[in-house]
Amino acid sequence: QGEIWDRRKDGEVYPKWLSITAVKGENGIVSHYVGSHIDITERKAAEEEIKNLAFYDPLTKLPNRRYLLDRLRLALASCKRSEREGALLFIDLDNFKLLNDTLGHHMGDLLLKHVAQRLISCVRENDTVARLGGDEFVVLLENLSNESAKAAMQVEAVGEKILETLGQSYQLTTQKYHSTPSIGVSMFNATCNLEMDELFMQSDIAMYQAKKAGRNTLRFFDPEMQKSINTRADLEGELHSALENDQFQLHYQIQIDHEGDVLGAEALIRWSHPEHGMVSPAQFIPLAEDTGLIMPIGQWVLDTACAQIKTWQQKVLTQNLILAVNVSAKQFHQADFVAQVQKTIQQHAIKPSLLKLEMTESLLQKDIQDTIAKMNDLKEVGVQFSLDDFGTGYSSLQYLKRLPLDQLKIDQSFVRDIVTDHNDKAIVATIIAMAHSMSLDVIAEGVETEEQQKLLLNIGCTNYQGYFFSKPVPIEQFEAQLIQA
Repeated sequence: QGEIWDRRKDGEVYPKWLSITAVKGENGIVSHYVGSHIDITERKAAEEEIKNLAFYDPLTKLPNRRYLLDRLRLALASCKRSEREGALLFIDLDNFKLLNDTLGHHMGDLLLKHVAQRLISCVRENDTVARLGGDEFVVLLENLSNESAKAAMQVEAVGEKILETLGQSYQLTTQKYHSTPSIGVSMFNATCNLEMDELFMQSDIAMYQAKKAGRNTLRFFDPEMQKSINTRADLEGELHSALENDQFQLHYQIQIDHEGDVLGAEALIRWSHPEHGMVSPAQFIPLAEDTGLIMPIGQWVLDTACAQIKTWQQKVLTQNLILAVNVSAKQFHQADFVAQVQKTIQQHAIKPSLLKLEMTESLLQKDIQDTIAKMNDLKEVGVQFSLDDFGTGYSSLQYLKRLPLDQLKIDQSFVRDIVTDHNDKAIVATIIAMAHSMSLDVIAEGVETEEQQKLLLNIGCTNYQGYFFSKPVPIEQFEAQLIQA
């Protein structure tokens, strides 16, 4: 016996319960079988209804608290295995009671249905959107980054999307209605020892903090995480106006050979903030990458560097100096990057060979054929290329030999302990030997002592950059160094 599917005469497929019984004769031998069946369509429908009532909200058809608790239990177990972070977002609609009181509960129910559909559109398929009751919703995000800061940024991005989506006006029959949410976030990871009720409590507390902050916003339960998010948001807003207000500067770090002759410099961007002073590139460059501002900032650096090369070309002392400029992966992979560089070179009327573009190994991980093509186009013009931070990322030697490089730059992490660490010394020696075998120039960055410089020279590195020679300095100080050199 068991459940099977059958088809009615009208073509409808339906479930039934089939029992097959053996019929035996007087001799005990089975003579035939008798099959009997019962239509269980109504019973299956009732079972499905019971399941829906048990695990789903009747109004919005979203999972209810019971279902959410089950998913959260699995998510906590999963994050302990994968070491990836997760988050619970507690969402409460602002001023929902006012809608019920003024337009009626049927309008409130209609709004809740719209909100449910919009929340589903804001998350991934494997995330969970649930309704706890009233105007309270919860979003469970799983498989976030295993780094807390990155996971928080991912949660913030989803939260901002929810704020924007739920903040758009709703058409409730003939009425247009505007609603906003307040969102509280509680993060969890592999080391999290909190009970599920505690996670709910934390996200609920954070949600009320969002209410106190003026509603229509997001708050993290972790005060330090919230402080970090707020700082990042403030910095992003200020970064937008930094270009317009001419707050960026280029500092120049001298590059020198073993005989003390100046080869050129690396141009390094600095942000002179009117209130916070000099903001570290480590703070604002990743932010610029995330927001897409790295493109206009990168073009500003290129334009300013070429203007400086033009000025140097007109003086005997500096006319042969090569200026290195860092290029981000996003900037390089723009469709018109080659045209931008060519146009900038032409506008400033400089020798292309005096411009050196420094690329990191991460740039090679995306569309290597396009990378090679763009480099070849610029190489034909005369632009030089240096592979920065060599040895710290992923470099395929198969592709490396095809790249029209002029120089490999030994990362400072290998130079720092080269005097005391035999492994670092061996790695640097290997890089130098490989560069020479490929007819590439090689330069070591992060040289801070005479002992490091001498050891590098002994194993074949003749070009250097680092604090032993000079920190990155404004152009006036850099040119004063040239006169002394």
